[in-house]
Amino acid sequence: MTMSIKNATLDAVDETIVDAEIDSVPAPLPAQTQSTAARFLLGASLVLIAFNLRPVFSSASTLLPEIRAELDLSALGASLLTTLPVVCLGAFSPLAPRLAQRIGSERTLLCVLLLLTIGTALRGLSSIPLLFLGTALAGAAIAVGNVLLPGLVKRDFAANAALMTGLYTMALCAGAASAAGLTLPIEHALGGSLEGALAVWALPVLVTGLIWMPQVVASGRQPRRSGFRVEGLWRDRLAWQVTLFMGLQSALAYCVFGWLVPILRERGLDGVTAGGIVSASVMVQAAACLVVPHIAVRGRDQRLINVTLCALAVAALLGLLFAPLSTVWLWAVLQGIGQGGLIAAAMTAIVLRSRDPHVAAHLSGMAQCVGYLLAAIGPFIVGLIRGWTGSFAWCAVLFVALGLGAAFNGWQAGRALHVNARTIEKRQ
Repeated sequence: MTMSIKNATLDAVDETIVDAEIDSVPAPLPAQTQSTAARFLLGASLVLIAFNLRPVFSSASTLLPEIRAELDLSALGASLLTTLPVVCLGAFSPLAPRLAQRIGSERTLLCVLLLLTIGTALRGLSSIPLLFLGTALAGAAIAVGNVLLPGLVKRDFAANAALMTGLYTMALCAGAASAAGLTLPIEHALGGSLEGALAVWALPVLVTGLIWMPQVVASGRQPRRSGFRVEGLWRDRLAWQVTLFMGLQSALAYCVFGWLVPILRERGLDGVTAGGIVSASVMVQAAACLVVPHIAVRGRDQRLINVTLCALAVAALLGLLFAPLSTVWLWAVLQGIGQGGLIAAAMTAIVLRSRDPHVAAHLSGMAQCVGYLLAAIGPFIVGLIRGWTGSFAWCAVLFVALGLGAAFNGWQAGRALHVNARTIEKRQ
């Protein structure tokens, strides 16, 4: 996610989220050639795309007990199902800049929406192989969209970056929250149709693809290949500490996306209430994403805030596991603050530890590719623990371990240093 911070840092934040170089997207059209209506349609399309990049995660989580019962899915299968899209985020994100350079960002995003529509629809065909295939296709599409979408926001709305990045962040969280809160009521409304409740999230993706079509038609120029390379990044200790901070906090986040609804349902809450609680927590994450960077960039370094957020996120997860159900809304809000703050802090660390935008872009690629692959371990182990012990209680050990790892690397990544990498211009 991106976030809105003070003007001196905002441009770098937007570039940081992109795993590719800035030159991997075409130059924007001059402002005078775009009407107000055209720019509104472009901005609305980007926000809608962002909305559709998260329902795949939380919709399956909400219906996980029904999926296991109806499809006779094992505990290991449930772990793999919640882990698979996170693995895809790391595995397929390096493809995004290559696709953008070859066919253009607009066409690539159209392919993303088409693939996401197909993958989401396949999950509603009452077949375990198709459930996993659809999840993998959707995860691959989301990985590419994650990389390219913020670059287009940066490219086309540089003068309104604060507004657009705020809307983009809110749309990501709103998509996750909507799927968490609405999937089970949709299943009830469809007469208990598990298939329909999973596949229905393909409809907003399809509509968004139709709305995006004018941007594809209007895109004329192909992007240039980048004229530089970054050296020394993968050998730098600080770069790995930033990457591990990103990955371990993401592991906590995807434990929440993948398993918090089943955890709350096992504790005795009905599915609709559990989904509503997770939905509210995710929306609080959006607010934290907008606030934390303002605080982080004002200090001499970010060590203390990184560790504090890790402690808050883990403590809130323990509260959701063990505290009285009467307090569950409080812990959900606190978890949203901690987890959303960690997402923003990790992204801010990428910006502040980089000497220039090119290093920032490459560090973002490293942190997201390796970090998401690492993050996949979290939800996978939660599922294994549930299968081995018959309870989620021992997940507390995992949450504490992930939190300690994130805190240690967050402390190191929060130091006022720069990664030892440099940008080398390529001679033409």
